[in-house]
Amino acid sequence: MLVIVVENAPPRLRGRLAVWLIEIRAGVYVGDLSKKVREMIWSQVAGGLEDGNAVMTWSTNTESGFDFATLGKNRRMPVELDGIKLVSFHPPEPADNPKT
Repeated sequence: MLVIVVENAPPRLRGRLAVWLIEIRAGVYVGDLSKKVREMIWSQVAGGLEDGNAVMTWSTNTESGFDFATLGKNRRMPVELDGIKLVSFHPPEPADNPKT
């Protein structure tokens, strides 16, 4: 199983994803594809994402049963801890005009 979620993606990329995967909700694509096709699709996402962000997750033989990759600016970032991939949050950006 493969799931790709895109936010703020250009329509051209969303249409391209819909060629290979089923869009079950706006920006959420699912399918069951080989590793080679998955990597090709992810390279298409990387090349066409522009200012958006994306996450891809797929079934694999790991402790958690899946793996994932991310692209673009997002508060969440993948971190590996003892061989398990988890999600951490970037600290919030400081406000431009802090109140005193």
